[in-house]
Amino acid sequence: MSDLHCPATLLLARHGDAEYGHVSELSDEGGWLTDQGVAQVRELAESLRTRNVAAVYSSTMQRAIASAALAAEVLGLDPRAVGGLEELSVGALAGRPHDDPELASVFRAWEHGDLARRVPGGETGQQLLDRFREGLQSIADLHRGESVLVFSHGGVMSFAVPRLAGVARQDLVKARFLPNCAIAQVEVDGDGFRVTSWPGTQDRAVV
Repeated sequence: MSDLHCPATLLLARHGDAEYGHVSELSDEGGWLTDQGVAQVRELAESLRTRNVAAVYSSTMQRAIASAALAAEVLGLDPRAVGGLEELSVGALAGRPHDDPELASVFRAWEHGDLARRVPGGETGQQLLDRFREGLQSIADLHRGESVLVFSHGGVMSFAVPRLAGVARQDLVKARFLPNCAIAQVEVDGDGFRVTSWPGTQDRAVV
């Protein structure tokens, strides 16, 4: 099999449980892992010892960086942060309640295919999808034929992963709530992206 078609296997995980300085407000802050989050990451890493993981990556946000550092320590690897995998930005809506109707209307537009709609002061759905896809592609290009662990965020994962191949997979879209440290397995080769497993659920209580 040529290198072009030899897939990289991305074990794409949501970071461990985290706390934030403004619990009830929209924010782009990085947060920090709770004791529960630390335990979740260590348990995840231990479960991957037999997978011959070649590298550990994360977004550039602190809760993902901390998750990658812990997992890399368990697996005997060096963590690396990559741009593009960050959580979706709330932009000018920072400080508003989590159930802000303006942000909710943007999400609904994206879900119905209007990816040109923009979060005020933030990014469009298309920009979010493009930068997430590019971040994953940059990792995959370095790891053909290998498995790598990648820590990202629940919101961006639930939006972007079902759309990586270009058309939204409705089975994944419906199961959009992701537990901390749950893994979506994504294969990337010369033919593009394939989501081979998805840990999502329709139960919002997991987040």
